[in-house]
Amino acid sequence: MEFWLSFLPIIIYGLIIIILVVGIILVIRSIRTVKKVEKVVDNVNDKVESLDEVFNVIDFTTDKIASLTDKIVDGVSSFFGKIFLSKKNDHKEDIDE
Repeated sequence: MEFWLSFLPIIIYGLIIIILVVGIILVIRSIRTVKKVEKVVDNVNDKVESLDEVFNVIDFTTDKIASLTDKIVDGVSSFFGKIFLSKKNDHKEDIDE
């Protein structure tokens, strides 16, 4: 029994030391990995920011095209509305008389 009382704390301390060493190694590797990921993210961010102007031009162009097509559709719909409504109004006046 005395053997176990003196031997088990040595084993436990040895395992704790091993766990601490492995933990320190994992933290160091994770810090290196995070630094590499930061470099990649910064690089991607720089490239996206360089394309920002292109996206702004595309956005401006699509807005102008959309407003132009809206005006065309409104004009055509009002033209056809006037044609069909005037025929209906003429037809109603003929019926009323």
